[in-house]
Amino acid sequence: MKAVRFQDTLHLETNYPNPQPGYGEALIRISRAGICNTDLELIRGYKGFRGVLGHEFAGVVEGGERDGQRVVGEINIACGTCSLCNDGIPSQCENRATLGINHKDGIFAEYATLPVENLHLIPDVITDEQAVFIEPLAASLQMLHLTHISPHDRVIVIGAGKLGLLTAQVAALTGCDLTVIGRHSQQHSLLAGWSIPSKFPGDLEARSADLVIDCTGTAEGFADALELVRSRGTIHLKSTYYGLLGVDLTRIVVDEIKVETSRCGPFDAAIRLLARGLIDVDSLVDAHYPLEKALQAFEHAGRKGSLKVILDIA
Repeated sequence: MKAVRFQDTLHLETNYPNPQPGYGEALIRISRAGICNTDLELIRGYKGFRGVLGHEFAGVVEGGERDGQRVVGEINIACGTCSLCNDGIPSQCENRATLGINHKDGIFAEYATLPVENLHLIPDVITDEQAVFIEPLAASLQMLHLTHISPHDRVIVIGAGKLGLLTAQVAALTGCDLTVIGRHSQQHSLLAGWSIPSKFPGDLEARSADLVIDCTGTAEGFADALELVRSRGTIHLKSTYYGLLGVDLTRIVVDEIKVETSRCGPFDAAIRLLARGLIDVDSLVDAHYPLEKALQAFEHAGRKGSLKVILDIA
């Protein structure tokens, strides 16, 4: 099969072995796949990953009891026996593999495998293109599970990229006093269309936010968050970081600032929001590329200000 593989360099293989589903797994023919910032970080050396990339997808099961079903899939493959699995937190399984990120080939390929228990049906009202956003939307929703947002809170989202624009829409559902910091005119236009206020960097007063949600994945973004949050406020980190950060821990301690984080989230809730039309993902698609032009797609996805780039596979 054709697959996009990272092994020192990113390349397209045309004769990569077809995956063979193990016990309890499904074989999935991938139809659409999205390139995210984590994929871009992986080819820069994050996690030391080697293999087929990708974890945002829509596909069709081939074979077994779920043959022909349109599905998306949760990316954490848990052992089911460790203490965290027994506590009902499989996303933090001590022995987990992670689709296209850690010890598990991903979905930038014609076929992939996942445990059947990881799969979720895609309702007919959601297109394959929209379904690609279910995984990152679920990750945005996990923020609400771990950080309470009141309608009275002054909230600032930093980083109006793909994840930041999803997270901003999720935060807006709480009725909070929300502002998003964006660097590009396209981001401000999208936010205006959703009636979400936006500002350019440097336009907001220091220490003015109860909660700052950092979706940048950069040291500069965290420093900006620390500048904007008030004493006893909260910074929520919503993106992974490549490399180590230099952090003003003294400010965090002296001003008693909480730092909270979230990662993977509830697929069922993300599917409901999309099915009800409460989150706009169509406006976030920048471009489509066939799998054969995956290298060009990665170059496009890495451009400053680019939004979601989708690989059309099936």
